[in-house]
This record gives sequence, C-alpha cells and structure tokens, in this order.
Amino acid sequence: MENPSAHLINEKIRSFIVNSVKIPDLKSDDNLFETGIVNSLFAIQMMTFLEKTFRIQVTTDDLLLENFKSVDSATSFVLHKKNS
Repeated sequence: MENPSAHLINEKIRSFIVNSVKIPDLKSDDNLFETGIVNSLFAIQMMTFLEKTFRIQVTTDDLLLENFKSVDSATSFVLHKKNS
C-alpha cells in the first residue's frame, strides 16, 4: 500500500474499528468475522461509515464478505469504488 491515499483510508478504517470494538492491537489483515471481532450489525455500521466517510455507495452487489473481512480488504474496496 504505497499509495498515500490508500494509507490514509486504511488508517481511517482501522481507527473506526478500533474505537468501535476496542481492539488496540488490530492488524490490517486480521479477519474481523473469523476472529469474532465484529458481527453482522457492526458490518452494517461499518458500511455506513465507509459510505459517509469516503463518499461512496455500497450496493447489494458489493455485499460480499470479501469486501469487509479486514481493514486491508475494506481499504481495497473503498479504493476500487472511488476509482470506478
């Protein structure tokens, strides 16, 4: 993630998750669902955060676990949406 905007997006997403679920040692590639860090309700909150913060629209086609399973995957998703 050498792109400065990717780094900023990653940090904003990490900050949101850490502040919401109080996991200070969260790694960018931690699977949020497998580790039990988040549940489906939090996933909806995270999608709303991504939409508002990065001014993107999450559609039903985007509702794939792959897009939201980690800080890194959410960062890639946001970058993809912003570049589409």
